Amino acid sequence: MSFYLALLHYPVYNKNKEIIVTSIVIHDIHDIARCGRTYGAKRFYIVQPFEKEQEIVKRITKFWNEGGKEYNPNRSDAISIVVVKDEFSQVVEEVEALEGRKPVIVGTSAKERGKGISYRELSELESRGAPVLLVFGTGWGIAREIEDQFDYFLPPVKGPTDFNHLSVRSAAAIIMDRLFGR
Repeated sequence: MSFYLALLHYPVYNKNKEIIVTSIVIHDIHDIARCGRTYGAKRFYIVQPFEKEQEIVKRITKFWNEGGKEYNPNRSDAISIVVVKDEFSQVVEEVEALEGRKPVIVGTSAKERGKGISYRELSELESRGAPVLLVFGTGWGIAREIEDQFDYFLPPVKGPTDFNHLSVRSAAAIIMDRLFGR
């Protein structure tokens, strides 16, 4: 398997369509890392430009990679895939360096987008060896300047009602299961 996860805290929109930086949510770190590790992600990148916010992630990863390792080795194993970056471009560059080629960049959204790819098509593409970077956003959506770099968008996760406000960690779990679950 050759897939990577990215969670963008910047650049994302607020409800007024202004570009902002969102805060780190500790549950997102733990839950997306655990899910990513379960489904075979090589790395889980958190894009957060603010140093104080990055320190939160680094403190959590340090704890689980050092002292917490004896308490809960599974959590330590999951957290070991977490990497913090200042900018999305750094994520793409690192994945390209690790894989020897540019990854297929796939966006997620709670709304329908152009450049669609089905879960089955993406799973088949990944199974043929193409490195895939699956990108999740926070706030009210990923900024257009980043979306323009995406090769594809997956369909949104939708339930049987018109209410659609999943946490990013819930959506990430559903999407990874649709792509890689047995």
